[in-house]
Parts: sequence; C-alpha cells; structure tokens
Amino acid sequence: MKLLRIGDRGRERPAVLDAEGQLRDLSGHLDDVGGAALLAGRLADLRGIDFASLPAIGGRPRVGACVAGVGKIICVGLNYSDHAAESNMPIPSEPILFLKPTSSVNGPYDDVEIPLGSEKTDWEVELGVVIGKPGKYIAASAALDHVAGYCVVNDVSERAYQLERGGQWDKGKGCDTFAPIGPWLVTADEIPDPQALDLWLEVDGERVQNGNTRTMIFPVQHLVSYISQFMSLQSGDVISTGTPPGVGLGFKPPRYLKAGQTMRVGIAGLGEQRQGTVPATFL
Repeated sequence: MKLLRIGDRGRERPAVLDAEGQLRDLSGHLDDVGGAALLAGRLADLRGIDFASLPAIGGRPRVGACVAGVGKIICVGLNYSDHAAESNMPIPSEPILFLKPTSSVNGPYDDVEIPLGSEKTDWEVELGVVIGKPGKYIAASAALDHVAGYCVVNDVSERAYQLERGGQWDKGKGCDTFAPIGPWLVTADEIPDPQALDLWLEVDGERVQNGNTRTMIFPVQHLVSYISQFMSLQSGDVISTGTPPGVGLGFKPPRYLKAGQTMRVGIAGLGEQRQGTVPATFL
C-alpha cells in the first residue's frame, strides 16, 4: 500500500493511492497514518479494503508528511563510504546517530526555509524507515519485523551550524522545514529488499545525487537493531538512513542552496518530492 496524508497543515486526513494512481479517502476506516495504525495487524486490515470503493480525492490537494505524530526522527550520519570521503571524514566503525526535532517535519512539496543568515544550507536524499512494531534491544534477525514501511526523506542540513558552531550536529539539522517526509509511506510488503533502491536528488533540474541503498555501510536491518540498543523504538518513529555522495558540501568549491531554487528528490518505488526554497520568516 501507498499511504499518505492529504490536507492543510495540522488538518491532514489519511488517504491511499490505488493501483490506478487515484487518491482515495481512507478517513472512514482510519483516523490517521501513525501510531497503532502502523502495527502489522492494522495494516493487514487496511489491505483487505476494496480501495476502488473509497471516495476519490480530486484536484491537487496539499500532501502532508506521510506519518502523523512522529515521536522522533533518528538520523544516521556518514552511512555511505563515498559520502564520508567527500565530507573528508573517516568511515565510521559504528553508526553515527543524531536526532532531528519533530518541529522540522515538513510536507514533501512544502517550501524549505533557508535559515536567517544561512550561507551553507545543503541537501541530502535519504531512505526513511518507519517503525511499526515497537521494541528495544531488537535482534538483527527480527529487525525488519518492526518496520511498517519506507519513504523518502530530504535531510536538509545547514553545514556551518552543523560543523562550525561547537560540534553539535543537531544545530545544523533541526531547523524548521528541514525534514520533508513522503509523499507516501510504502508498506514493507511492497519493498522486499530495502538495500536495492535507487535514490537521487536534483537542484534546479541538475542531477547532483545518484546512488543506491546497496552501498550503505550499515544496512536497514543493522540500523534498526543497533538504534534499539540505545533507545526504544515506537510506532511512527522515522529512521533516516544516510545519504549517498553529491551533497553541496562535497562540490569543489562547495555549492549551497539559496532562496528561489527547486529540489526534486526521489527513491525508486517510493515516489518523488519537490520543494522550493524560501527565506525563513519570524513566527
């Protein structure tokens, strides 16, 4: 299934993309795409619905982040060896973990804000792993049983804040709008091998990232198990699994985002995002 959330920010309702590419309203069967709705039994119930019988959603409604009520976004740094090389950083011996705040969650087609004073805002296409079954101290052999599905994440980053402001990566990762998630949550049964997915990102029509998840240093199975040794994983948590080479930091000279640009971000089978960049504003 390809589950998504449609509507104005804070008022999204659940939907499904049917086999013909038609959006269908799921709100008669589901409160939202998150929490207990991501457990295996509940997803199995949803698969039993005749989607063609659901109300069609016409027009071009806003698409929100594909997971509601995200508890935490756990990100993995330098998980592709060639990205570590372009960043002039050593290949990690264990996964590097950091968190993005839930205030950074953004819809897949919403604008991304360039922070006030930023000169080094960067892009990162990443495979997102959405947790279904909660757990902690999860064995690697059981790790994929805890995955509800997969999605596209753009781990937008401000490199000066990340690397030049006291060593805390979170500073450069957590700005508002810095976590576009979606468009779809594609359930795990449709992605038999998460380590065989092409992923890419374009800036103003130029393909700058082009990779495949098979080149991850630490695969999804390992990451789910590893992270669960340090914190419990809850239904609706999102793991952002790292980015392939081609980020702005890696260009010579580096290239960074400015207001007025457009990013297109995609993963095979998981859909495509599109974001414009705009100046950040005060609340």
